[in-house]
Amino acid sequence: MITLILLTGFSPMSLNMFLPALANIAVDLNTDYGTVSWAVSGYLAITAVIQLIVGPLSDRIGRRPVLLVVLFVFAFASVGCAFAPNIVAFLFCRMLQGGIVGGYALSLAIVRDTRTAREAVSLIGYIGMAMAIAPMVGPMLGGVLDTLFGWRSVFGFYAVAGFGLLLLCWFDLGETRPQRATDASTPAPGTMMLIRELLFWAYALCGALSVGAFYIFLTGAPLVAQSAFNVTTAGLGFYIGTITVGFMIGGFLAGRVGKHFEPTTMMIAGRVMACSGIVGGLLLLASEIMSAEIFFASTIFVGLGNGMTMPGCNAGAMSVRPDLAGSAAGLSGALIVAGGAVVTTVTGNLVSQTNGAQTLLMLMLASTGLALAFAIWAAWLSKNRV
Repeated sequence: MITLILLTGFSPMSLNMFLPALANIAVDLNTDYGTVSWAVSGYLAITAVIQLIVGPLSDRIGRRPVLLVVLFVFAFASVGCAFAPNIVAFLFCRMLQGGIVGGYALSLAIVRDTRTAREAVSLIGYIGMAMAIAPMVGPMLGGVLDTLFGWRSVFGFYAVAGFGLLLLCWFDLGETRPQRATDASTPAPGTMMLIRELLFWAYALCGALSVGAFYIFLTGAPLVAQSAFNVTTAGLGFYIGTITVGFMIGGFLAGRVGKHFEPTTMMIAGRVMACSGIVGGLLLLASEIMSAEIFFASTIFVGLGNGMTMPGCNAGAMSVRPDLAGSAAGLSGALIVAGGAVVTTVTGNLVSQTNGAQTLLMLMLASTGLALAFAIWAAWLSKNRV
């Protein structure tokens, strides 16, 4: 359990822990901020591709060897970033660091390999709490390291942690791939079989749209907080963090009760909760009863609902074809990243200073409502599946 939590939590930390040092990296490597920001945008694109490769490959040759390889590559790539003499070398090694996302995808597959669908919902709920804590801790730790020892120390930390995770998995993690996933199967045909399953798409799209509402919030909340409610920068950090707290609570609830219900039941409950909060916020906004506290109180329900929904989405997607759990985890993760890129672009173009609060809530409601529709579809397909 501890190993899986560390693997899962380190994936978001690999994305955001070095963010406070971006400006210093640009100065030290004699480049502009736009170029060094590829360490974020390019990294996200690479992680989507890596998940599409790692998941099916783990179905082919096993979870353990694939996981050990991606951790090995991440650790050495971190060393390369720490000693990079120029921006080209830095970005090349940074892209190789994307392999750590395999730790997240394969952790989910390992949970499904060793648990029933209902038990997986519960365990993934608890693991999701680590996913919520890591993004909060990462930037703070990265900022301290950059201030005290310089930006290269952040990647030194990545390297030490990568090698530590490698040793931990070497001794603690055995092979969990189901025996029926025989060596005769190949990644491409296995993925194609999964893609043809409508039930998989219902689970995966529900998850992607649920997280999409979170990406919409992150993109539009800073502008809305400043233009509509005159929130200070310090206050903004607090308010943005509330949705993460909601996710942690939702993950805890899923962990406590998830094993007693079908995955689709948890998904629908989470979607209804998220929609209810946003609808309440829109009604209060229309009634001109609105403040920063009320606005962000309504959006916290999205985090709470996501915490309840995502374990069911992940467990359900990997249960459609348990022998292809790795492929399902990888493809679902790639859809979340790709969907996040789309909704953040749309949000950035639509949310403005004049209509920010209403537009942001409506976009979040659209994403959450569509996720609810897919959750209901998943329940119907699951019930009528032969």
